[in-house]
Amino acid sequence: MQHMRQVWETDRWFTFPKFHETTVTLRRTLTEAGLSEVEILHAPADGVAQAGYWTMPLAWDARAARLEIVEPPVDPALRVLADFQQIPASLCMWSGPTPDGGITAEVVEHRAAGGGLKGKFVLTDRNPAGFKWQLARQGAAGVINAFTENPALADGRQWINAWGDNGWAFTKGSAPLPCFSITPRQAELLRGLLKQHGRVRLKAVAATRYYNDMYPYVSAVLPGAVAGPAREEVLVLGHTSEQGAHDNATGVAAMVEALSALNRLIAAGKLPRPSRTIRILAMGELYASMHYVQQFPERIRRTVAAFCVDTPAASYDLAGTEYTFYLNPHAARSYTDALILHLAGAYFSTLNPRRPYHARPFMPGTDTFLADPMIGIPTVWPYSGTGVNTHHNSADTPETVDPRSLRDLTVITAAYLYAIASATSRESLHLAEIAASRGSEQILEAATRAIDRLAASATPAALHAALDAIDYQRDRELAAVRSVTRLAPVESRLAPLLADITTLAAAQKRRLANFAGVAPAAAAQSDRDRQVAQLTVRRKRFGTLPLDELSPDQREGFPSGAWDTRLITALYWCDGRRSLAEVIRLTEHEVGASNFDWIGYFRFLARKGYVELVAP
Repeated sequence: MQHMRQVWETDRWFTFPKFHETTVTLRRTLTEAGLSEVEILHAPADGVAQAGYWTMPLAWDARAARLEIVEPPVDPALRVLADFQQIPASLCMWSGPTPDGGITAEVVEHRAAGGGLKGKFVLTDRNPAGFKWQLARQGAAGVINAFTENPALADGRQWINAWGDNGWAFTKGSAPLPCFSITPRQAELLRGLLKQHGRVRLKAVAATRYYNDMYPYVSAVLPGAVAGPAREEVLVLGHTSEQGAHDNATGVAAMVEALSALNRLIAAGKLPRPSRTIRILAMGELYASMHYVQQFPERIRRTVAAFCVDTPAASYDLAGTEYTFYLNPHAARSYTDALILHLAGAYFSTLNPRRPYHARPFMPGTDTFLADPMIGIPTVWPYSGTGVNTHHNSADTPETVDPRSLRDLTVITAAYLYAIASATSRESLHLAEIAASRGSEQILEAATRAIDRLAASATPAALHAALDAIDYQRDRELAAVRSVTRLAPVESRLAPLLADITTLAAAQKRRLANFAGVAPAAAAQSDRDRQVAQLTVRRKRFGTLPLDELSPDQREGFPSGAWDTRLITALYWCDGRRSLAEVIRLTEHEVGASNFDWIGYFRFLARKGYVELVAP
């Protein structure tokens, strides 16, 4: 809990000078915990450099910022709408500065303003990060954010942490537009004044600046028994540089305590030293972790698995605060999926009260990109809700962190890391058995889903699709079992498990055919099918495609690939050998069918230089 409070105390200001303070605190904490190779690393914060296709943000600082009602007269207690020094989330991250004397202007509601935004403060109940580029082009004087993920937090302020014109972070060329965040109660006041008086004027003062600096992050290791060129690592990573106690000071605290606890147990002789080294990385989300991947390719090559700790640790007594484990994308199916669920079942069942947990498919949005096959580190992610939703809100404070949940997160983190770090041939075979057991369950579940579909429509095409779904699931589970060979050379010992999975899948296919009572037949090939069969996508860089270099109106109607699960899933299947037809097939098995224009999208990416399209 103390680790969590220390990180939150500086990160809640979300300025780059405070990020530097956080890393210094963490370096001291990790050193005092007895870890080795403790160092502060630096990604560029210049708004130009890239890691993968993500453009690094410009550094940003805020000394003071204030927003107040000038006209009409109001109760003095209500006049000040935002004060950064009192509540940091009052100011949007990367907010632009005002002139020294501030800006005084009328406020207008975005939904009622039409095109008349020039020189006005724009009040919006939509997240302004999504259309900030349009507000800047239309000459708005500034933005008053009234958007919130939880309107019931009447005095909470949504933290706006995305302020680039083309994507998340502010980069060179982004517009320096001032932005403040107000509470639902204050938004109601402003709208009431507008309705009653027709004209409301505000004064904004923001002493902020953009500059070139470094984005600091911290690394340390718990050394394994194997050193030198043969050293392998298991990575635990979670992000600093956010304003919330739950998001993500709890994640950082759990990582620190997990490694501290393991180090104490090893030093006391209660646990043998694992063969592999365990590395902690506490860094800015995505930007710094991508920089790490790019800067240390040899370390990445020798990293066998990762655990991404980006999660709240909320009260046992609130609904929705149980832990959920997000698994690997299917292109990177791994024993780690089965392992984390096995550990969760073993641990949570011992608690009183017994705590439920859940498994969910891969979801992007945090540092789980390490599972990208171009990087090759299987990564799972624990997550829980905060009960009362305080995500990216000033109400996300240490008082709402439950020590019991933080304990659970620490235990699960330590157990996962140690299990993989200490796995030799015997343990690897155990992990293969765990993966095979889950794989059998997954094949049976796929067969049940297929039976339900065939019960509704038992056509030859439907049976063909159902059989293909079983083949798809079989291949994923075979890959999960084989993935243990990353830990030890046990290939020859896996043959019986692989045969059992193959036999089970074949039995389920016979079951489906018998139930359908028709012969399977593929649908006739369309022109689109023939086109995608003749194209292969070759990726140029690791990671997702946020399209940072293109403004939204230059994207030909296609979405950013920064967070889009469907686009990221397809990208991960593109290995330079599979045809686009096979990529689409695999993607639709993983996330469902759609009418998305895959040919148009990948041709667009090729025209813009992100990928190569190769035809035979």
